[in-house]
Amino acid sequence: MTTSARLGAIGWIAGVVQFFAVMVIVELAWESPYSWADNNISDLGNVTCGEFGGRSVCSPLHDLMNVSFVLGGVLIVGGVLLTSTAWPRGAVAIITRLLLAATGFGWAVAGLWPADVNEDMHVLGGAVIIFLCGNAALLLAGFLRTGTPISRTRWYAAGFGALGLAAMVLHFGGHGLGLGTGGMERVTAYGVPLWLLLTGVFVLRSGGDEVGEVRQRRTGLHSARH
Repeated sequence: MTTSARLGAIGWIAGVVQFFAVMVIVELAWESPYSWADNNISDLGNVTCGEFGGRSVCSPLHDLMNVSFVLGGVLIVGGVLLTSTAWPRGAVAIITRLLLAATGFGWAVAGLWPADVNEDMHVLGGAVIIFLCGNAALLLAGFLRTGTPISRTRWYAAGFGALGLAAMVLHFGGHGLGLGTGGMERVTAYGVPLWLLLTGVFVLRSGGDEVGEVRQRRTGLHSARH
């Protein structure tokens, strides 16, 4: 495992951790209770207070949330580039990486253009790319060739992707199924960050396993010589 791959994995983990941590901080800053069932994720980044989409929205720390979106997107794209040696070869891996990079771009767009600043750009350039490309990438990752650290998480990816695509259809159709529109949006959106977190850990552990294997081989050779 190369140093760049480990750095990419660390970037993925850091990006996901900061995103969820910032999200909680921004939610707690709301004077009126923020609801995972009724409020969209994008509400946290809205720059003005008032009625938006039939919801009362006022996010005092919106700048922090939008910076988190952009940072998360940059770290996703950076991780895709840096972890190249941890991916298997073939067209499936190439397309999956391109879709993940597009997802990272979508995250950055969502942060640069909040929903109440440019709704079209935010929804089409951000949310649709994040939901569609992200979950398609996960589903496709389920068909990665075996033998590499990232392919070890392919079954998790396929499960997250299938669930996310189904939730995307329900979310855009206005069906919360008891979770609320905000809850269904989270089922759609959170598959990618959760998979990146899991995969980042697998890549780092794989690097440690390889170091251990090398040490064992050296110890074995040393013992054989003596």
